[in-house]
Amino acid sequence: MKQSTGALDVGHIALIGNFLPRKCGIATFTTDTYQALRARFPEMQVDVYAMDDHPGRYDYPAAVVGTIPQHDRDAYVSTARAIENSGAQVLWLQHEYGIFGGEAGGHILALLDRVSLPLIVTLHTVLEKPSTAERTVLEGLLRRAAKVIVMAERGREILERVYGANPKQIATIPHGVPDRPFAEPDTFKARFGWDGRRVILTFGLLAPGKGIETIIEAMPSVVERHPEAMYVVLGATHPNLVAHEGEKYRDSLKARAEELGVGANVAFIDAFVDHDDLIDYLQAADIYATPYLNPAQITSGTLSYAVGVGKAVVSTPYVHATEILADGHGVLVDFRDPAAFAREINDLLGSARNLARLSARAYARGRTMIWPRVVEKAMDELMASLSTRTQRLPHSGKADKQVLAPDIAAVERMSDATGMLQHSIFSVPDRRHGYCIDDNARALMLMSAIDDLDAETRDKWTTIYASFVQFAWNAEARRFRNFMNFDRTWCEDVGSEDSNGRALWALGVTARDAHEPKHRDWATAMFDNTASLALELGSPRAQAFAMLGAAAMLEASPGHEMALQILRRFPDEHLALLDAARRPEWCWFEIVLAYDNARLPEAMLRAGLALNRADLIACGLDTLDWIVARQTAPEGHFRAVGSESFGRVYEDPLPFDQQPLEAQATIDACAAAFDATGDARWYAEAKRAYDWYLGVNDLDLPLATQRDGGCFDGLMPTGLNRNQGAESILALQMASCAISGLSKRVGKVAGTVRVSA
Repeated sequence: MKQSTGALDVGHIALIGNFLPRKCGIATFTTDTYQALRARFPEMQVDVYAMDDHPGRYDYPAAVVGTIPQHDRDAYVSTARAIENSGAQVLWLQHEYGIFGGEAGGHILALLDRVSLPLIVTLHTVLEKPSTAERTVLEGLLRRAAKVIVMAERGREILERVYGANPKQIATIPHGVPDRPFAEPDTFKARFGWDGRRVILTFGLLAPGKGIETIIEAMPSVVERHPEAMYVVLGATHPNLVAHEGEKYRDSLKARAEELGVGANVAFIDAFVDHDDLIDYLQAADIYATPYLNPAQITSGTLSYAVGVGKAVVSTPYVHATEILADGHGVLVDFRDPAAFAREINDLLGSARNLARLSARAYARGRTMIWPRVVEKAMDELMASLSTRTQRLPHSGKADKQVLAPDIAAVERMSDATGMLQHSIFSVPDRRHGYCIDDNARALMLMSAIDDLDAETRDKWTTIYASFVQFAWNAEARRFRNFMNFDRTWCEDVGSEDSNGRALWALGVTARDAHEPKHRDWATAMFDNTASLALELGSPRAQAFAMLGAAAMLEASPGHEMALQILRRFPDEHLALLDAARRPEWCWFEIVLAYDNARLPEAMLRAGLALNRADLIACGLDTLDWIVARQTAPEGHFRAVGSESFGRVYEDPLPFDQQPLEAQATIDACAAAFDATGDARWYAEAKRAYDWYLGVNDLDLPLATQRDGGCFDGLMPTGLNRNQGAESILALQMASCAISGLSKRVGKVAGTVRVSA
């Protein structure tokens, strides 16, 4: 294949799989793929990320730029960041269920979810009858992949029939084989001490399921006609089998050969041989045998290598053998049939002409599978995948989107007589995860925030969400519970500190803003009964939520003693946190970033306004300035602090996954800053955050679904998380209320700010 010089050239790829010196078939395949790519396309950069089952055990070559400990999910996530930052254009994944961590290898999806590169997947196993977890993983791969490579047409058929794969998504490319000249076996036998022997060879990691017993059972009949015949079993025992039972399986095979009187005609070579030695062993054999027992096996690298060097093959009819040996390119016999193997092996050893003809036909088939041709075909698919990557024009970053009118249709869709459900699958509520006080507290605040909601609807839902908060109170523990099952049973006796702080916040806001006196009275009484728990909260965010509730309660009930206690205590603690964490480049209350970040400066601003403390207002403005700067992309649009950023000490935020909660918190904090300063600049910052929902973001994709008030759960490198959970829907609706209210206040103060609404 002539290398293209067009706009869609692939000059840099990332390759994920096992890699030598790890001893397994996938490691050999990935290493051969890497070497073939480098040989055929020497100007291409190929970064290998090796799956690692025993971190620290392997001395990887320089080709391996990173390793992924199999069971460390965080390593998959960090590898995704490394790949994104590497400049690679395409990601090529070698997939086999057993090499990835998580149920059915599900950890690999965490990596793929965070990579925006076009994805090519080579499937080394395609299960016709997958478990639920196995199906979930493969369907996840199909959703993400621009192209899926299988090595047999049966794999294509299973993907279409069982998994509903798009036929255009699938490419059949055979297993690669080395490019060796055809050679007579006798020219290699002296090296291994096989002069004068007729050699039947099987190679690969030794394990039950390879059917070695079948050939051993056939050997007495073979030796009877061809005393010089020798069956060679080449390969180390599979490491997992050794770890479990040592060499018990190998020893049992040796014992069976002795029982049958063919011990001298069966040789075991317990070694993981390198590539060149392996080919020499193959070329020294007269016949290659694959007595595998699994009829569904779609890929066999050992069979491919044997055909590639022109071996006459006798095999059981598993899927790959049926395809590669079709049309007279090999001999097929039934599973577990020693007599059939003996018959076919004897016929070949007894006819030099037939053996030579079959070897020549196999070699001709192998010419279509040599590695240079395989990687050329793969490169065609890689280059085509680049055209699937969405090309977006850079936006201006101008905030010219219309503010959406609040719409509770999606809130109602997620709610029932108990309260608001937490999660959804796409837009349909997922009852398996039940309810939580976090979402119901937010929903309770929303009912007060919407101006033009009809009285009957407002009364109904305010009462339902208030009832949930009320029922969550555990008087004995003096804490709110958080999570509730769909059957209304609680999952815990005490909820998290954040959920308790958020409940107090909702009570304070409802006491101030509820449209009906009955709801204001209820909220005031609940706050009075529960707010003392705030003084025991240790989490800065939980304290901030309680501060916001206390500030609202002071507006509803000036001089409220418990609200004053909360506001007199926590702000000074937050000032101390800021002093302890501060660095020249770091003006924040903690040494890490997390969720709902802007709530911390918002709480300081609201406390400063309530207590008339200029130092708290100054702190709130400084820290809000700092976090706003870190939530600004180079192009000028809002970029929510990605959830992958959480917990990284003194590190700048990462862009994904971006969640709606962050934009809402920023809008509310900017509203507090405007109330404290009267500076219209804070409206501009709030509007920039609001426009994130409407598509002025890193992916130029709107999260708001304007027809029904819904909101997708976040921005990921690959696009939208298309689920619409309660938190996301509520964030959009409360953001719409907040930006509309702020625009009105700005207009009253400035009289010159034109607002689209």
